[in-house]
Amino acid sequence: MALTRKMLSAMGIEADKIEQIIEAHTETITGVRGDADKYHETADKLKSVQKELDDLKKATAGKDYDALKKEYEDFKAEVAEKETKAAKEKAYREALKDANLNEKGIEKALKYANWSGLELDEDGKLKEAKTHIKEAKEEWAEYVVKGGTQGAQTPNPPANTGGNGKTKDEIMKIADTAERQKAIAENHELFGF
Repeated sequence: MALTRKMLSAMGIEADKIEQIIEAHTETITGVRGDADKYHETADKLKSVQKELDDLKKATAGKDYDALKKEYEDFKAEVAEKETKAAKEKAYREALKDANLNEKGIEKALKYANWSGLELDEDGKLKEAKTHIKEAKEEWAEYVVKGGTQGAQTPNPPANTGGNGKTKDEIMKIADTAERQKAIAENHELFGF
C-alpha cells in the first residue's frame, strides 16, 4: 500500500502536514533506493568473486594432499643432501690439507671428488681418513708441498764475536772497575755503543 496525499487527506490530516509527510517519505524512499543500488553492485561483485573462487578451486583440485606431501618430502631431501655434501666437503678439505696439498690442488681435488664414496662418522670426521690422505697424495702428487720451510744455506757462518760469551748482567757483576770497563769495551754491542 502506497502513501499518497489522498490517503492522508482521508485520514483527516491538514494539508500543510500532508506536504511535510510526503517530503519525509520521499527522502526515505530515495535513501532506500540508493542503498538498494549499492547492494545490487555488491551482489554483482560477489558473483565475480565467486567465479574467481570457483576457478581457484578447479586449479588446485588437481593438487591433492599426496602431491603436496611428495613436493615437501623432495624439498626436504634436497636440503638434507646439500647439508651432507657441505659436511663431506669440509671434512675432505681437512684431509687434503693433512695430505699437504697446496690450495690449487685442494680445489682441483674437491672439484673431482667422488662424494658418494666419502662417509662421515658420528663426529662429522671423514671415515678412513688415512686411506683418503694416501690416495690424495698419489692422485694429486704434483700439488703436494714437499717438506717444510728451510732457511738459506751458508757455507761459512759468521764468527761469534760475542766477547768471551758473557752477558750484560755478568759484565756488570765484575767488581773490579778497570776489568769491567775492559769487558764493556770488548762487548760494546751489548750496551748499544
